[in-house]
Amino acid sequence: MFRPCISRVTGSVLRAQHSGSVFSPKLLSAVRPLNVRFESSQPPRPDPSTTHKAARQVSDALERDWDAKIISYTELKPKTESPDPNSFLIDVREPDEVMQGMIPSAVCVPLTVLGEALRMPSETFKEKFGFEKPKRDQEVTFYCRSGKRSTTASDIAKRNGYTNILNYTGSWLEWTEKEK
Repeated sequence: MFRPCISRVTGSVLRAQHSGSVFSPKLLSAVRPLNVRFESSQPPRPDPSTTHKAARQVSDALERDWDAKIISYTELKPKTESPDPNSFLIDVREPDEVMQGMIPSAVCVPLTVLGEALRMPSETFKEKFGFEKPKRDQEVTFYCRSGKRSTTASDIAKRNGYTNILNYTGSWLEWTEKEK
């Protein structure tokens, strides 16, 4: 198997030595890679373009699966003026950010503890946060400062079995701007 390759290279090296240089252009042009696949325990490497395409298809499928409804300022405003006891407006900012202010009728459950909080028993949740734990079918609206953490909070709630999730992506920045 290697014999044709070795004899081809050996002949080229001998000719190159005779001409004075082992690395002459003639030698380098004479040595060509073989298009022979030797036995390998590894599968062939996938084409990078197909790998990227497959990853994009998986990502697109996950995004299509996402169903948290985005709520606007005009839809949220009436809910804050006359809150429904069966719906929750949850601020997922950290306590030091909440000191700047909150949307009326909102309660705070920081994003850093949200996953753990949604898995707590109802009694423990009420002791820790001071309000009833939302039931999985109750309306839960999340907001933060700019809409990024509220999207993550919506995902966490969905993964914990909550089905009626709203995301106020305008969040605190939009609220304060519109309330001026």
